[in-house]
Amino acid sequence: MTVEVCVTSLESALIAQGAGAQRIELCAELSLGGITPSYGLIRTVKQALHIPVHVLVRPRSGDFTYSEHELFAMKQDIGICRSLGVDGIVSGVLQEDMKVDWKRTSELLDHSKGMSFTFHRAFDWVPDPAGTFLRLQEIGVQTLLTSGQAQTAEKGLAVLRKLLPLSSGCTVMPGGGINARNALLFKEEGFNALHLSASRAVVNTPETHPLPMRTSNISPENHVLKTDPEILRKVIESVN
Repeated sequence: MTVEVCVTSLESALIAQGAGAQRIELCAELSLGGITPSYGLIRTVKQALHIPVHVLVRPRSGDFTYSEHELFAMKQDIGICRSLGVDGIVSGVLQEDMKVDWKRTSELLDHSKGMSFTFHRAFDWVPDPAGTFLRLQEIGVQTLLTSGQAQTAEKGLAVLRKLLPLSSGCTVMPGGGINARNALLFKEEGFNALHLSASRAVVNTPETHPLPMRTSNISPENHVLKTDPEILRKVIESVN
């Protein structure tokens, strides 16, 4: 079973690889749902790892409906990923009504030729999951990352079960709340890929400065998320 680990640093990427992950998704700002990582981080991680590296292409946090300027930047990021030898792109675009923006998503797919393409959890907002999944397969998406349109993949299992038999060349990869307690459940259901961060908050400096640089709903600034090798090993052992 493929276990993909979402990481935000070289340190976490190396930990994930060492713990047995088969692939990583590289992003930044995981607490915001993830955004595109920097050129330097992509290059460094790609040079250091021997397992496949997929990169999240998402220009900002928030929704998945992008302006022409944002779409242009996304295409440039995909080009940079190709130049660095990245194995896959993780992205997607929605319209204002939350349906997939097929034109713009197809443009991103075209720019990603030669790399794998994962449509990310923007899928969990679409109104017609089954019909959308079938069409995503038709346009060439290789992997669908989804929680089954619920807060966690375990809670979204009913939708995930409906999607799995519709899969024809596109892997349904549950993600969201995957841990050692529930990972085996998804293997038993017939899924062959899982996505998780296996991360924990680590105190990076002793104290938080009284002048914050963040909004109030974000984690304290002296905390950073790092992959926990023990959490990840337990997941991998349970499914493999």
